[in-house]
Amino acid sequence: MKSVLSLLALSAIQARAGTILWNGFFNSSFTTATFDQWSWSNQIQPWQWYIHGPGATSEYLSVSPNFKNPADTSEAQGVRTTIDGTSFWNGQTMERTEIIPQTSANLGTGHLYYHFSLMTTATNAPNPGFEHQIAFFESHFTELKFGLISGEQGTTDPLLRWNIGGVSQWTTTLTPNTWYNFAYDIDFSGSTVGLWFSTGSSPLTQVVANKAASPSTNSADWHIGVLRLPNGGTNAAAEDYYWSGIFVEQAPITTSIAGPKAGSSPPGSSTTGT
Repeated sequence: MKSVLSLLALSAIQARAGTILWNGFFNSSFTTATFDQWSWSNQIQPWQWYIHGPGATSEYLSVSPNFKNPADTSEAQGVRTTIDGTSFWNGQTMERTEIIPQTSANLGTGHLYYHFSLMTTATNAPNPGFEHQIAFFESHFTELKFGLISGEQGTTDPLLRWNIGGVSQWTTTLTPNTWYNFAYDIDFSGSTVGLWFSTGSSPLTQVVANKAASPSTNSADWHIGVLRLPNGGTNAAAEDYYWSGIFVEQAPITTSIAGPKAGSSPPGSSTTGT
């Protein structure tokens, strides 16, 4: 009876979920070396990997079951992205480590939800004295930002912000060892963007209703990772970011942090191994 009830509960969760257009889930066989299999001449799914510093991939990316939200049972592992004093890409002065969807699907039409979970720790914590652009699109029609925004008064800013077109719409304080779960609610047809949010294992709820925006994507410009602006200074200390539950779906939204493939992988550890 217990197994039957579990199956019914799983079916109910899946029934509420939308159609998955693309996912960046890390299965048990995915390793850091897997990222290096991608190239412009070998564009294998699900991730593009080219925006990073000159060091080995292992300096900037790492995958582990300890790096995912423990509530996420749709994938076996999460990914840690790192920026440091070597993370300068293509001669730029911005520190960058970013992975991007590799897909043939159209991720820029209709009413879609872009999901991800993000965590930091006290070890290699983000520096609040610099502007960080997080999980952004190339046109920056929507994104997260953390730290002292370029041109802002003061020396530090502890807030994590969600922006539309560069204007803050919602904020929270970034607390170490807390999983922040997000879904960008993007209506490409209606030209609006909203935000769904929760922490830990709590289901997503809409925290900002859809507002006018100029959403656009070529399906290969959603940057999962961090771009840190120099803000007139430098600091070579490493910063780590933990990610899981990264996928794009058509409406209706999957609100469970277990994900759209709930139960396909075991729950994660509550530690990060740092």
